[in-house]
Amino acid sequence: MEKAKVYFTDMRTGYGGLSLPQKLAKLIKAAGIGNIDFNKKFAAIKIHFGEPGNVSYLRPNYAKAVADVVKEFGGMPFLTDCNTLYVGRRKHALEHITAAYENGFSPFSTGCHVIIADGLKGTDEAYVPVPGGEVVKEAKIGKALMDADIIISLNHFKGHEAAGFGGAIKNIGMGGGSRAGKMEMHHDGKPQVDQSKCIGCHACERICAHGAPVIENKKAHIDWDKCVGCGRCIGACPMDAVNPPEASASMEMLNKRMAEYAWAILAGRPHFHISLIVDVSPYCDCHAENDAPVVPDIGMLASFDPVALDQACADLVNAAPVMQNSILAEHIAADPEEAAKHDHFHNITPESEWKACLEHAEKIGMGTRSYELITVK
Repeated sequence: MEKAKVYFTDMRTGYGGLSLPQKLAKLIKAAGIGNIDFNKKFAAIKIHFGEPGNVSYLRPNYAKAVADVVKEFGGMPFLTDCNTLYVGRRKHALEHITAAYENGFSPFSTGCHVIIADGLKGTDEAYVPVPGGEVVKEAKIGKALMDADIIISLNHFKGHEAAGFGGAIKNIGMGGGSRAGKMEMHHDGKPQVDQSKCIGCHACERICAHGAPVIENKKAHIDWDKCVGCGRCIGACPMDAVNPPEASASMEMLNKRMAEYAWAILAGRPHFHISLIVDVSPYCDCHAENDAPVVPDIGMLASFDPVALDQACADLVNAAPVMQNSILAEHIAADPEEAAKHDHFHNITPESEWKACLEHAEKIGMGTRSYELITVK
């Protein structure tokens, strides 16, 4: 397979020159986004809106720059993400949209609407086969993502406590999974009920098609013999009493499942990917807080190949100097031998298996890890 083209621009702007959003628009045009037929097509811009309290998520100014380019080419863009599996400010669509607006992603600031892809309670999903898939039988994807004509990934490249880093593949794969999909990627097990929070309201019982939730003595419990692990009861519970299982998938399996979910979403239709290596926090924007950046701001990248894009971003971060007073600097000081390997993601989260994602994505045909980096001035 020939090298994929990955386009890059740095974060420098001259006095009186282009703004950073303008540089982003210039970058994606140079990378060929205009070769996609956008005319009267729905274009899903998959983004992470940031958990309120976290301030390292991408600024909405960048989303507007991408939406404006899509509209310039005749497309109909919308910003989208799926609800979370865990309890937080984005576990159902109403809170999720409020969180997005709170963090600046309103139609007035971005020029397009926010649609939560898996619906009100995370149950609006499509069952999608994975071309060449090995570990996922059928991916459970937010319906609005599958209804879109074109997929654009706008990703904040940063560390991640399980996947090693969050890049284009994670943004699409993990982010695009419905609640049941996220359950399948993250866990090997069934939900459980914190009975101290349960009020016996029967909401979990009503949502389940398999009769797994059982109410006894005004408290619910899950019959695991009947439960299929879809996680619908988690979203239905008004008291946040139903939780994901304690048993987690191995890091390698998580990364493979995530890659297959991404490919289920992307295969067979136009897609384009953008990553910004800025505010490189060590952990996910899903947290309601963020730690200090681990490397300096590096730049913005774009490609039609998400595998090549993630590999290029990982290489740039691993080659970057370490920010002092960061968790990465602390870990390197504690283990100089590990530091010599120049794998910042492993140094932050030693148990992560980030390379497994890229290797598996390449194996199933999503793209190539071999790339040519082209600088756009």
